[in-house]
Amino acid sequence: MELNKNIKTNENTESAVVFNIQKFSIHDGPGIRTTVFFKGCPLDCKWCHNPESKRNDIEMIVDYEKCIACKRCVYICKKNAIEIDLDSETYKFKHNQVECNWCGECVYNCVSNAREIIGNINTVDEVFDEIMKDKVFYDSSGGGVTLSGGEPLMQSEFIYKLLLKLKEANIHTAIDTSGFVNFSVFERIVPYTDLFLYDIKTINDEDHKKYIGVSNKLIIENLLKLNNIHNNINIRLVIIEGVNANIAHINGVLNLLKETKIQDINLLPYHDISGNKYKKLGLKYDGSDFSVPSDNKMNEYKNLIEQKGFNVKIGG
Repeated sequence: MELNKNIKTNENTESAVVFNIQKFSIHDGPGIRTTVFFKGCPLDCKWCHNPESKRNDIEMIVDYEKCIACKRCVYICKKNAIEIDLDSETYKFKHNQVECNWCGECVYNCVSNAREIIGNINTVDEVFDEIMKDKVFYDSSGGGVTLSGGEPLMQSEFIYKLLLKLKEANIHTAIDTSGFVNFSVFERIVPYTDLFLYDIKTINDEDHKKYIGVSNKLIIENLLKLNNIHNNINIRLVIIEGVNANIAHINGVLNLLKETKIQDINLLPYHDISGNKYKKLGLKYDGSDFSVPSDNKMNEYKNLIEQKGFNVKIGG
């Protein structure tokens, strides 16, 4: 699967590709929230928990553990976008993303429920209207809306317009970001964003290139710039055995944050439950050598960070 390696943003102000709108979220900012997940990411994290977010377009996925190879999908497709993959060692299908008009007939008529469309093209008003259905929960809990991904800021114009509407409606807003975007994107949305959830994958640049596919220099540079113009940034650290579960990483992050006014850190233990998603997408999972850090190690890092004067929480 070809990934977007460059820093690109979708300048379409009318629509964006959304792959999930998760209600009653309690891990992506304060209170009860709605988290909107956008497709498209400029990074290639080997352990990515949402591989369906990597591409910025709609995708068809097939669960071959459910598929009974009845070929109903082939016969029912009026666009001839599905064909048997004769080169595959097992019985599989090729899906033509260009010819497909995403009518969903192959999904609705799959007798084993093996097919699924990932992503939907939504307008700003459609996403906003869905968000507003739960405003009473935001108001009662001090919650709001979190825009996540993928990397939501790749669809910068859409995000900007949505944030404007949310602030007009007095909704608390949060952006979950990798920071790997042009800083001008941050500058434009800062007045309308109450909280940034900022990911630091690994502080070591060579490791960052190895496991994420790009240097972390832009990410760190943007964090320091954002710190100068925004007062509410929460650092998120996914801790992964085999990548960054070591004191050097924690101390490196803390040394970086000394240069900022940032006080809040979330430690997120890696989980290994996304492997099946890769199979459905036809992707190789490169995280098989990674593992979940122990509770003792997570608490050790928590204590170390607290001793340095930061507020820290294990989990979202």
